Amino acid sequence: MPLIFYVTHDGNMYEADVALGDSVMNGAVENMIDGILGECGGVMSCGTCHCHVDEKWLDKTGQPAATETTMLEASHNHQENSRLSCQLKVTEEMEGLTVHLPESQY
Repeated sequence: MPLIFYVTHDGNMYEADVALGDSVMNGAVENMIDGILGECGGVMSCGTCHCHVDEKWLDKTGQPAATETTMLEASHNHQENSRLSCQLKVTEEMEGLTVHLPESQY
């Protein structure tokens, strides 16, 4: 299981082993990491799993689909490296992935 790092807006870092094929969101929710709510359960309808992918990992996470981009553009703290963590499916290449969590999901 790849180790994923979650960095909160105030600089606290948490880590979780996340099963291959699972989402970065589920890794946070299952390990009770503050900052990712995942209120819709990962069906891309709420945006409460918004994160910023660390720049050095962008080539491993790919580009968001059009529907994800639409959700992200409506969210607070939107940046070029914004993703919905429910759409980031963990692969072996993501060992050490770092995501930054915005101060607010709303």
